[in-house]
Amino acid sequence: MAKSNEPVTIKKYANRRLYNTGTSTYVTLEDLAQMVKNGEDFVVYDAKSSEDITHSVLTQIIFEQEGKGQNLLPINFLRQIIRFYGDSMQMLVPRYLDMSIENFTKEQNNLREHFSKTFGVGGFGMMEDQVRRNMEIFDRAFKMFLPNGRADEAPPTAPAGNPDDFDELRRQVAEMQKRLDRLGEGGKKE
Repeated sequence: MAKSNEPVTIKKYANRRLYNTGTSTYVTLEDLAQMVKNGEDFVVYDAKSSEDITHSVLTQIIFEQEGKGQNLLPINFLRQIIRFYGDSMQMLVPRYLDMSIENFTKEQNNLREHFSKTFGVGGFGMMEDQVRRNMEIFDRAFKMFLPNGRADEAPPTAPAGNPDDFDELRRQVAEMQKRLDRLGEGGKKE
């Protein structure tokens, strides 16, 4: 069946029930929210007065979504919106918000396409796999410097390897320190 370009008509009855005239079924606000997400356009009319109440129904959908803990609108934003009611700038706010959300949506789609092209269908999945592989390589490299290659067996302060090797290393460091001290005193030769 071909999709119509005309918006679906929803009628709201006095008992607060919503009736989708396109499917001849009753719908809920959740159904209408899903229609919006699917890109389906609709108009809501009061069944008795035939008044267009789409704005208030969409606002009610947002109110219900926010009430479910899906807080998309920050408190500061809500306060700013309330401040614009009755203000001389009130007439400009709807158009500004409309343009802003259109631009945001375009950029969001461009970003999704870019990630899809760059990282394949999974998008971030490939990046997450690469990060995981990098961490595994880092972990293996780190373990190479521990005795027996196991982090859980390394004593917190004991040096790796033979204690005689550690004594030799300590002796070499002390010898180097002596040479540096002599260089600092005037550059005496050995």
